[in-house]
Amino acid sequence: MTRSAAARCLAAAALLGLAGCINSPAAKDWFGELGASIDEGGFGDPTANNIAIQSGEKTYVANLARRFENEVPATITFEFNSARLDAAAIDVLRRQADWIRQFPEVRFRVYGHTDAVGSSSYNRSLGRRRAEAVVAYFASQGISRERLEALVSYGEDQPVVPTQERERRNRRTVTEVSGFVSNNPLVLDGKYALIVYRGYVASAGTSQTSGSAQTSGLETQGE
Repeated sequence: MTRSAAARCLAAAALLGLAGCINSPAAKDWFGELGASIDEGGFGDPTANNIAIQSGEKTYVANLARRFENEVPATITFEFNSARLDAAAIDVLRRQADWIRQFPEVRFRVYGHTDAVGSSSYNRSLGRRRAEAVVAYFASQGISRERLEALVSYGEDQPVVPTQERERRNRRTVTEVSGFVSNNPLVLDGKYALIVYRGYVASAGTSQTSGSAQTSGLETQGE
């Protein structure tokens, strides 16, 4: 091989190596937008994540979530194989609803869970029905469904008490702060701190008394 041919081969190899480096995740982070390498098809997600971090929105969401958990019980439990809200559950949900009404700039998500008795698919469906019962109660208390994000059911996947037996503590829903309402004036101005640190008065709001006639899932084949 002549010197010129060898030089051409070396140059081609160098170009191939450079192309591989440029296409690497590290290079994308160096040459492109921060977080571009973790965009797995969700266009704009890394950018939105960066903006939320840089603006402090994510930190304020976390602070507000901790405040909600400290000021009201976030969890209710259910009878075996049921999505009916009993008197104890309604008492807790009434307190949650009072809190939620005083923070109209905030969105919430309700997670449904079951114990491990029954099939996984049935329990996932039952967990969703439990979450839907909670959302229906909040709606009856004057809370807009637009502030309640898509319901999530974990079924039997996240037990509080690891057991294959019946366990009421695992048959639950958990209400959590999930974010801010995007078109609210305070949110548009980035005044998250004014929302997070607003005074909460437990007696505020007019809580409507609601019966416990909610959905029931009493099929026999599952939890």
